[in-house]
Amino acid sequence: MKAGTWEATFEELFARCVERYRSGDEDFEGYYTEEGRRFLDEIGYKPREFFDFVEDYADEGVPSPETALKIAAVRREYFQQEQNGEKSGRVLVESELPGRNQELAGMRWLPRIIAKARAKLRGELDPDIMFSCGGDRGFLDEHSLNATEFLRAVWEADGDDEEIVAWVKKNRGG
Repeated sequence: MKAGTWEATFEELFARCVERYRSGDEDFEGYYTEEGRRFLDEIGYKPREFFDFVEDYADEGVPSPETALKIAAVRREYFQQEQNGEKSGRVLVESELPGRNQELAGMRWLPRIIAKARAKLRGELDPDIMFSCGGDRGFLDEHSLNATEFLRAVWEADGDDEEIVAWVKKNRGG
């Protein structure tokens, strides 16, 4: 890993993992050195969580490495400021998520992405759940919203769904 900023380390690790994935190695557990795992731990990330962004970028071209970094920056900041560097012991599993067709304020998927964003902030997503997955990106694209800004808005709303609804209505395009 490069000496320097955590962002440079993230970008280097991301690029290396994308290259490895594109070479046909899909066993993400082998992607990380001890130093790489320590780095992920320091920013509040799990190996699978990081890999999900690598895989989607390598396969679909989204989210971009820049977006992955910005989302990680919000998680890292939350981890340091709100959790004082202490991981949560909770894990949000699929059965606890609102359904894909559930609505809030007439917006399908909003309850689900809010729940995922809250769990992303706290580092509580089950390895099989990704914040900014294809479904989330569909919702964000439909409303011309940015994943990083949405994540930050959920943090700032501090559990208030109506504040998130107001933010979405204020910030959506079109």
